[in-house]
Amino acid sequence: MPRARLTIDPDFTLAPVPPRLFGSFVEHMGRCVYTGIFEPGHPKADEDGLRTDVLDLVRELGPTVVRYPGGNFVSGYEWEDGVGPREQRPRRLDRAWRSIETNQFGLAEFDRWARRAGAEPMMALNLGTRGVQEACDLLEYANHPGGTKFSDLRRAHGSAEPFDVRLWCLGNEMDGPWQTGHKTAAEYGRLAAETARAMRQVDPTVELVACGSSSRAMPTFGEWERVVLEETYDQVEHVSAHAYYEERESLGTGDFLASAVDMDAFIESVVATADAVRARGRHTKTIDISFDEWNVWYQDRWRSTPRARGEGGWEVAPRVIEDEYTITDAVVVGTLLNSLLRHGDRVTVACQAQLVNVIGLLRSEPGGPAWKQTIAHPFEQVRRRATGQILAVRTRSDRYETSQFGDVDVVDASGTWDEDSGTVSLFLVNRDLAEAADVEVGLAGFADARVAHAAVLAAGPGQDRHTANTEADPDAVRLRPLEGVAVDGRTARLSLPPLSWAVVQLSARRA
Repeated sequence: MPRARLTIDPDFTLAPVPPRLFGSFVEHMGRCVYTGIFEPGHPKADEDGLRTDVLDLVRELGPTVVRYPGGNFVSGYEWEDGVGPREQRPRRLDRAWRSIETNQFGLAEFDRWARRAGAEPMMALNLGTRGVQEACDLLEYANHPGGTKFSDLRRAHGSAEPFDVRLWCLGNEMDGPWQTGHKTAAEYGRLAAETARAMRQVDPTVELVACGSSSRAMPTFGEWERVVLEETYDQVEHVSAHAYYEERESLGTGDFLASAVDMDAFIESVVATADAVRARGRHTKTIDISFDEWNVWYQDRWRSTPRARGEGGWEVAPRVIEDEYTITDAVVVGTLLNSLLRHGDRVTVACQAQLVNVIGLLRSEPGGPAWKQTIAHPFEQVRRRATGQILAVRTRSDRYETSQFGDVDVVDASGTWDEDSGTVSLFLVNRDLAEAADVEVGLAGFADARVAHAAVLAAGPGQDRHTANTEADPDAVRLRPLEGVAVDGRTARLSLPPLSWAVVQLSARRA
């Protein structure tokens, strides 16, 4: 039986929990927008065509920030196509995903949706086929009160008040040869810096994200960040990171379950590079990371499709990468959330990709129901229960061997301490496929601890690690009470079922 000991102390914390750490992503891709969040004519659509059943689920998940409208889509997007009277909006070829974009959903619709969802908008700019002028025009349209060409155009379109978008991405994955308008690091860095300077002349209060590497596996990784930040350091607040993980037969399940080891290394490498640029340039501010695309995504399946090979396509809202997530995937997502939380002193924005249908937390059917995928449960719980300060959790765990990462902890953990409410929240994973894990938590510095809440996601009776939530059985995988959690003085003890994700909350006070 694997064993682990965690040590936590209220005097050893990293930073406040960043509110924007629990974001998501809506791209004009597949059915994320059309028949996802927007479906006029659906029985549960409101007067704006927004699906209220999906909105209700989004509010339960509680994403704090939502990135829009891409993704690869944005590098060929003309924002003017998605504003004004819908009947006058053009249909366009979306080269990124070989589909037809109707532009029936655009900036104003997204603003209304985000406000109803309670999420901060995060806008991505097209720096693939467009540049400085178009970015400034969009910013003027979105944020300027009135009295100018584009702000008055917004008002004429029915939005008297500015959208007040604070957070902007300077392009998307510009390091990728697949990206429309792909650039070298030097080309992109110069364009991003010039765009940022011009945008601040329009609105000096905006926060800007420079494109970092779209994968740690990119041959330009590290050098890309260095060159881009050398150009943009004084103009931006964040540099982006993107990462997707999948189970591959060639590596085995143990490697997949250790995906967060790669995410940890990715984050720490980008931090080191950013800090090196800071030192070399004698800058005084610190660049943080916007990990604005992350998830489990079975890319090998996608690459085998005709659309991915550039064949066929040109439909409206095709079914694209609608992965059906299992218990195993949910456990991995739980470890990725742990990695982000462990690095919350520097990862201050993060967006799970994507929100609906396309590798989504949620699924929906045209004219039909909507439901939560397995991966939604860890996301929702961490979003709701990670409050206060991030604990520096010290973990000593039995380990297992992987092909990619060497020895890896069987038990993975993160945690928070909210002194105002007197709540310790621990987020725990047992990566062992067959054995329960005994976990002991040392509560040095805490007093009067007692169990307030304990729940687990794991295979139930008649299930296995491949069980998923489906339209026919949307609640097959859900949280269940975690029994047997006990506190004895300054020690808590519990047992994690095989291949499981759990949340344990303790009521306590500082000793």
